[in-house]
Amino acid sequence: MLLLLSIPLLLLIVGLVLLWWARTKREETGLPEGRVIYDDTGAWQECPRPLFSRRYLLAGKPDYIVAQGEDLIPVEVKPRRRAEKPYGSDVLQLAAYCLLIEDNFGKAPPHGVIKYSRATFAIEYTPQLRRHLLDTMERMRRDLRAEGVPPSHDNPQRCHACGHREHCEESLNAAS
Repeated sequence: MLLLLSIPLLLLIVGLVLLWWARTKREETGLPEGRVIYDDTGAWQECPRPLFSRRYLLAGKPDYIVAQGEDLIPVEVKPRRRAEKPYGSDVLQLAAYCLLIEDNFGKAPPHGVIKYSRATFAIEYTPQLRRHLLDTMERMRRDLRAEGVPPSHDNPQRCHACGHREHCEESLNAAS
């Protein structure tokens, strides 16, 4: 009789431990609560087609989209980044995913998530961020049509990794 009572208790304990372990693992991913409906990591499903907007001539593949009720939340994971605050380029990338969700699903996300190795940032998708993204896209398209646009040299690490560094007269790493 004691054995019959201890088996359900043991199963309950094992179930609670597994639930705790699953929650811990989810927190480590940086994913918000909700149901993952899009996964570009290949971890849970075959990689889906990119989101595309004819209106904005924009395409992209967020790492995840998590459904929270009626809201769709894009998540971008940068596992090698270690920073106290998100990079501006990562915020714009996330804003692009928010714009793609807005255009593809008819409702803008309230925010998106950027996950670095040691920090997670919830970035509010505001009208100001949306406008900044659209202005940046317009400047980029204008630069693509222009001749003689100088390269950006505000990041020595990026400059060091550039494939044109050996031939660039403006290299920040000329001495290296």
